[in-house]
Amino acid sequence: MGSSSREERSEIAFFDVETTRRGQRIALLEFGAILVCPEKLVELDSYSTLVRPADVSLISALYPRRNGITPDVVASAPTFLQISDHVYDLLHGRIWAGHNIRRFDRVRIRKAFAEIGKRAPEPKGIIDSLILLTKKFGKRAGDMKMATLATYFGLGEQTHRSLDDVRMNLEVLKYCAAVLLLESSLHITAEEVEPNTAQRNIFDMVQLSNEIEESYEMSSTESSEMYSVESSEMSSAVAVSDGRSDSAGFLEPDEVLISSISASFVTFFRGSQRIQLFHEGFILQLCCSHLKVRFGISTKFLDHAGRPRLNFVVDAPQSLCEVLDACDGIAQKLSWDSGSSSEWWPVVIRKDGFVNYPTVRLHIPNTISGDNPYGTEMYQKDSGGVQKLVFSKYDPAELDPLFTPGTFVDAFFSIDPYDYQQNAGSRLVAKKLIIHTN
Repeated sequence: MGSSSREERSEIAFFDVETTRRGQRIALLEFGAILVCPEKLVELDSYSTLVRPADVSLISALYPRRNGITPDVVASAPTFLQISDHVYDLLHGRIWAGHNIRRFDRVRIRKAFAEIGKRAPEPKGIIDSLILLTKKFGKRAGDMKMATLATYFGLGEQTHRSLDDVRMNLEVLKYCAAVLLLESSLHITAEEVEPNTAQRNIFDMVQLSNEIEESYEMSSTESSEMYSVESSEMSSAVAVSDGRSDSAGFLEPDEVLISSISASFVTFFRGSQRIQLFHEGFILQLCCSHLKVRFGISTKFLDHAGRPRLNFVVDAPQSLCEVLDACDGIAQKLSWDSGSSSEWWPVVIRKDGFVNYPTVRLHIPNTISGDNPYGTEMYQKDSGGVQKLVFSKYDPAELDPLFTPGTFVDAFFSIDPYDYQQNAGSRLVAKKLIIHTN
């Protein structure tokens, strides 16, 4: 794949990765990219390759996909180490573009380079079409997923092959830009346009790159402002439809870059300040599947209304522990730098004699008002599907049989630092729980 000099590097690199997972482990299966002229939006060059994971068990566990990625073809592909120099040269110093690239594809590329001990490429700018089009195009195309957008514009089905997907991504951007251009023209007459006024080119991708950076910064600020109006017992609800693992806004531990975690004080309830954790500018929230319950519902502590503060304990996988330990360190440093003298309690529990079996405590908040007495959406999952649980009254005893030791849950939760009466730490507040019954 040809490239311009490092000084110029004016082309935009649209790229996409396909992955496979087993438990908490995620590995690259395919990398595909095209270089695009930012002035004419034409493809200049392309590159794609399947990638053989270093962990062979991920290949053997790979089920044949409709897109043609099978265990046999992956087994004969090059490793990421073998293609890393080419990927680095392709991406480094260019504007990167992709759909949900900030929260997925970029993370996977950085992880892949970290796993082989090499420096990861850095972008000159990023165009995340998911963020950009959500801001510019609104929700007229539904959930704004690439497959939905392609269907909306009649571009065919998404193949989930890297090269096909990046080309579809480019076409979707062109169609959206054309619609927005036509819509804007309906509001501007020839008499309203001043002579010799330079008209903005809606197809100018470099300009879009600047706008997406502004949009990204705005989303971070808005997130903090939105968070400031919530109380500790009334955190924002998770947008769910049928209880399946819709992880929008939640990252799996393997998707988190430790170096991208930050913390700052935000205005919270009635003007109070509290620490908020962020990942690449977004409020950090996590999701973990198949967590095993170690200890069931506890009612030991009471809230201000005299009701038990509900929580239960689950075994914590290593990937989750690494992220939470990092969050603890960052939040604790900010707390102590601000002058707090409170004792910091680690969020990951490691008891003597059980250091190889760390646990974490998940809290189920009580609601102050509303029909649901719990601030956590709860679902049951069995062979027949997923069913939302509805509770008419606050009754901890009703939850006991749902969270018996050995039960598995999929958990979506926030990380909420606290500092109260000389005790400080972080609570993991469950926003959604999917309880497996078989």
